[in-house]
Amino acid sequence: MTQNFIDLPDDIKYAVMLKWLDENVVKRISLENNEPDWMLDFRLKSLKIFNEKPMPTWWPDLSDLNFQDIVFFAKPEATDGYVWDWEDVPQELKDKFEKLWIPEAERKYLAWAGWQFDSEMVYHKIKDKWAEKWVIFEDMSKAIHTHSELVKKYFMKLVPPTDHKFAALHGAVWSGGTFIYVPKGVKLTEPLQAYFRMNTANGWQFEHTLIIIDDDSEWNYIEWCSAPKYNKRALHAGCVEIFVGKNSMMKYSSVENWSTDTYNLNTKRSIIDENSYMEWIWGQFGSWKTMLYPMTILKWDNSKAEHLWVAFAGNWQDQDTWAKVLHMWKNTSSRIISKSISKSGWINTYRWLVKILPWAENAVNSTQCDAILMDESSVSNTIPYVDCANPTCTLAHEASAGKIDESILLYLMARWIKKDEANALIVNGFLSPIIKKLPLEYAWELNRLIELEMEWSVW
Repeated sequence: MTQNFIDLPDDIKYAVMLKWLDENVVKRISLENNEPDWMLDFRLKSLKIFNEKPMPTWWPDLSDLNFQDIVFFAKPEATDGYVWDWEDVPQELKDKFEKLWIPEAERKYLAWAGWQFDSEMVYHKIKDKWAEKWVIFEDMSKAIHTHSELVKKYFMKLVPPTDHKFAALHGAVWSGGTFIYVPKGVKLTEPLQAYFRMNTANGWQFEHTLIIIDDDSEWNYIEWCSAPKYNKRALHAGCVEIFVGKNSMMKYSSVENWSTDTYNLNTKRSIIDENSYMEWIWGQFGSWKTMLYPMTILKWDNSKAEHLWVAFAGNWQDQDTWAKVLHMWKNTSSRIISKSISKSGWINTYRWLVKILPWAENAVNSTQCDAILMDESSVSNTIPYVDCANPTCTLAHEASAGKIDESILLYLMARWIKKDEANALIVNGFLSPIIKKLPLEYAWELNRLIELEMEWSVW
């Protein structure tokens, strides 16, 4: 499953490739997805908002982003909608997924998987024992037909198009993604996975993930992303919305390993009901410029959230990430842990916002941010913002930044461990509080990505 960001593109033929952002492109995307009128209206309103909103100014510089030199929709020639049987996946796409070991992972421990290639989901399947419990695991573009009322009720309600310019862009041109509904009282013991592959040059991917967890339920979802290197700018501007009911638990894990051609401008948000728990686990690799700001809204009493983050910056990368937590009611708690590595003179910026409303009595937040700088020219920025409007809250924060301890490095090298391998071992230990939260097979993959990143570290 390991996908290095220097991966070269393969020769895939496309039946539809849409460029030049205007109403005609938006209408064609809606037509290709055979959408109802309400979704087309939503897209056109979002496009209007996008055209009216200015570019954000506080993000990393996006001045060379050309909206008219991008493929907004790409449909591989071999596909005609997604299939439920692995044997029916077109061979040229199957070969790509086989190289990533995804079918093997699915056979071993998934409950199963959904795979998106550019703008289309090409494979989607869930085990019968979960389907029999009325768990829904569906391609988002199909769910607007098969579960239209449920989708219409929740779609882009947590992340409205008015949120910012790229949320509006997403609302106008989204395609594919995952729709998940877990009924009341269902507790899944196996993770589901979605894999997103942005394959075309100058491509943009706009998958939409909508997850609804009913009361007294549990869920574990894992997402992997990759893209080949073309030396042409690309954009990933997906959206994730998660609704967690009472007395429930949601665990969302994501490893994003886009190529260094890619702008990764992603918006992810969850809202948590009474006595429930939300856990975000992130591995941020690849991509040229990243602006990724997941948010948790602790809506009712005793709700809890954790944001656990691993970020690498190197190879011309500017990683700008942010955890946001809003405490709305009594006895809510949150924990934020960020671990970052900066190398080759590049930049990691970590921001966080913790906002505690006047009604959030006895709210608790703990934040820890640690950074390793692999050389003298690399940069690590930490930008906190805490707004507490209730005097009964408890806040704790600690941060550290520095180089790898040379005495530990020399100790390992004295035992015949090569320098690159010793660096990787130390970094893996540094990141272990987060990596150990992943299933064993995924933790191994994340460790392998770390080793690949560390092979070219400057010391």
